[in-house]
Amino acid sequence: MGQSTSTGGKSRIRRLFTWKKLLGTFLVTCLLVLGACYVLYLMVPVPTANADATLQSNVYKYSNGKVLARTGKVNREIVGLDKVPLPVQRTFVAAENKSFYDDNGVDIMGTARAAWNTVSGKGKQGGSTITQQYVKNYYLSQDQTATRKLKEMVIAIKVDQRMGKSEILAGYINTSYYGRNAYGIQAAAQAYYGVDASQLTVAQGAYLAAVLQAPSQYDWAIAGPKGREAVENRWNYVLNNMVGEGWLDATTRDGLKFPVPQKPKPPKGLSGQSGYIVEAANQELMRQGVSEEDLKAGGWTITLNIDEKKQKSLVAAVDKQLESQLDRENSKRAATVQAGATSVDAKTGAVVAMYGGIGATEHWTNNATRRDYQPASTYKPIVLASAIDNNAETQDGRKIGLNTIYDGTSKRPVVGSDIPFNPENEDNQSYGPITVQKATNSSVNSVYAQMIVDVGPAKTKKTGLALGVKDGADFVPTPSQSLGVMNASTLDMAGAYATLAHHGVKVTPSLVKSAEHKDRTARLSDPIGDRVISREAADTTTRAMQGVVQAGSGVRAAGPYQAAGKTGTSENNRSAWFVGYTPELVTAVGLFGEAPDGGKQLTLTDAINPGRANGGKLPAQIWGAYTTAALGGGSNAAFDLETFAGSGGGSGDVSPTPSRTTESPDPTTSPSDEPTTPTPPPTSTATTPPEPPDSTATTPVEPSTDPTVPPATTGPTNPGGPGNVKPGNPGTNNLLPAG
Repeated sequence: MGQSTSTGGKSRIRRLFTWKKLLGTFLVTCLLVLGACYVLYLMVPVPTANADATLQSNVYKYSNGKVLARTGKVNREIVGLDKVPLPVQRTFVAAENKSFYDDNGVDIMGTARAAWNTVSGKGKQGGSTITQQYVKNYYLSQDQTATRKLKEMVIAIKVDQRMGKSEILAGYINTSYYGRNAYGIQAAAQAYYGVDASQLTVAQGAYLAAVLQAPSQYDWAIAGPKGREAVENRWNYVLNNMVGEGWLDATTRDGLKFPVPQKPKPPKGLSGQSGYIVEAANQELMRQGVSEEDLKAGGWTITLNIDEKKQKSLVAAVDKQLESQLDRENSKRAATVQAGATSVDAKTGAVVAMYGGIGATEHWTNNATRRDYQPASTYKPIVLASAIDNNAETQDGRKIGLNTIYDGTSKRPVVGSDIPFNPENEDNQSYGPITVQKATNSSVNSVYAQMIVDVGPAKTKKTGLALGVKDGADFVPTPSQSLGVMNASTLDMAGAYATLAHHGVKVTPSLVKSAEHKDRTARLSDPIGDRVISREAADTTTRAMQGVVQAGSGVRAAGPYQAAGKTGTSENNRSAWFVGYTPELVTAVGLFGEAPDGGKQLTLTDAINPGRANGGKLPAQIWGAYTTAALGGGSNAAFDLETFAGSGGGSGDVSPTPSRTTESPDPTTSPSDEPTTPTPPPTSTATTPPEPPDSTATTPVEPSTDPTVPPATTGPTNPGGPGNVKPGNPGTNNLLPAG
C-alpha cells in the first residue's frame, strides 16, 4: 500500500513538471519579462536635465588667461570634447568602461556581477557603463535604489540610440564630480593641476579618471597612506588598460611618472578688487546685449582686458599712498574716504586696471564706476577742447588759444551770459591778466567760467557728451558747467581723456576682451570709434595739460615720462581728482567723501591730511606712483601733437595755422616767448584788471620744489620735464601751482 502511494505521488509530480511544461513556463516567463521590459521602455521617457547638471560657473580671466574669479553655485565650466586631448578622453574609457565604444549603453553582465558582489558581501560595486553614469549625473539623482537603477538602464539605452558616443563621453566628463568642489573636467584640471583641460597630459588625465571613483578618498593632498596607495594603483590600472586597448604605447607608458597634484587653493571668489571688476564686466556685457538671465545661467568664459601686473600696480599705489596713511578702524574721519581709479590703454581703449575700493565684500559700491560725484576742474580741458574745436572767440573777437589773455580776477562776473556767474578762484586768489595756458596750469575758475560763455555752454556740453561724459539731470548747459558740476565716474573721465589722447577719435573704455559660451560668442563693440573733435583741438588740449604736470597744480604727478593731466576738487571738497595720460596710458583717480553707511556725501577736509584733500595732492601722487610702475619704471615715449596755439592779446601769439610738432624729451623754452607784463585784453571780458598778485604774498596751494618752474632736465630720465611746452605756448614760467 505504502509503495503504491509513493509511486502515485512521483507520477503526479512528473505529470506536473514535464520538460515540456518547464520549457513552456520558462518561455512564457521570458516573454512576460520581455513584455514588461518593452512596456517599461515605452513608459520611461528621457527626462529633462536635472537642475544641478546644467548649473555652471562663469569664469573671468585676466588678459593673460589666468583666472581672476569664478561665480555661480556650482564650479563647472562645460567644454567641448574638442578641447580635451584624445589620450585624455581615453583615460576615462579605460578607467570606467572599456567596451564603451561598442556597447548599447548598458552592460547586463557587469550590472549582474556588481549586484552579486554587493549582496554577497564583497562590497558595493558600480557596474555601470559611462552612458549609465552620464544618465545618472545628467537626468536622475544619486539615490541608490532599485527603481532608480532600473530607470537608469532604460534611459541609458534610449540615450545611446539618440546620441553619439562622443557626445555621451563629453557629457560624462563634464557632469562628474572630481572633488575639490570641481564639477566637470575643466574645473578639475584647474583645481588639481592649474591648467585648462586642453593642456592636460595623459598622466594627469589618468589621475583625474582614477579620482572619480572616490574623490574624497583619492585626493592626494588629503588622502592617507592607504588612499594614496589606492589611487596610485588605480592610476596604473587606467594606463595599463590603455596599453591593452592599443591606445598607449607600452614604452611611453613605462616612462610616465605619477603626476602629484598641486595643493588645494581657495576658490577664486569676489573679495578684494575681483568683485568690482566682475560686476563692471557684467554691466558692460549687458550693455552689449547679453541678458542678465543668460549671465546668471553661467557657462561663460569671460576674458578681460585687465592686465594682471598693472592691476597689482594700481592696488599697490593706492595702498601705499592712501590706505597706509589711514586708520579706518579707529578714525571716523578716515573711514569716510573712498578711492576709485580706472586705467585705459590710450591706443586700444582696453581697461587695463581698475580700483573699486577697499574690497567688494567690505564696500560693494564700485568707486571706479560710481557716477554720483562731480569731476570738478578735470572738466576744464573739455571746455578748452570745445573752444578750439568750435573756433570760438572771446567777447571782443579774439580766437581762443593757449596764448589768449583772460582776466583771472577771483569772483569776476562773466560777461555775455544771461545767467549771472562769478566763481571764486581757489583760496580767492586773483591772477589779473593771464594766458589760457597759465589759467589751465593753475586751474583758474574765473577764466574758464568766461571761456565757457565765449564758446557757449550748449556747445561745450555737446563736446563733453561726444568725448564720453554721460548725460543726466545734473548736466545743465550753464556757465557753472565749466567747473565740472555734473556727475561722472573715473571710467567716464578716463574715456573722455583717452579720446583726447587718441587725437580726438572716440575711445570707449572696454573691460571685456571676449565672452564665450560653449555654443556662442558675444559680439562686442569696437572700443575705437569715429572722430568726435578735430585733432588740433585734442592735441592743443594735451599741450595745455602738459603744463599742468610740468609747472602747475599737477606737479606731483610728474615722473620719468611725458604726461598731460588735470587736477580737480569739487565744491565743499567732497571729491578730489587727478586725470591724466602718457602716450601709452590714461588713468583717472578720484577720492570721495562718503558716510560710512554709504549714504551722505561728506567733505574730505581733514579726513586724509590737515586741510583740503585737493586733486593735486594724493590723487596726483597715486597717479604718479601707479603710472611709473605700470610703465616699468618710466618711458621714453613722446606725444605726437598737431596743435593750434591760438591768437589774441599779447606779444607771444603765433599763427593760427595748425603745425605738426613731435615732442622731444628736452626742448628749451625761450623767455622772450612770454610777455613780462601781459597786455590786457579789450574790456569786453572784464573791467580794468588789477595788477597780478605778488607771488610772495600768497602761499601756493600746490607747492613745487621751486615756486617758479621746476628745473628742466634732459635725456630719458625725465622726458616729461618742464621744457616740453613748445615755444609759442607761454604759460610755463613764473607760475604758482594751485589746486
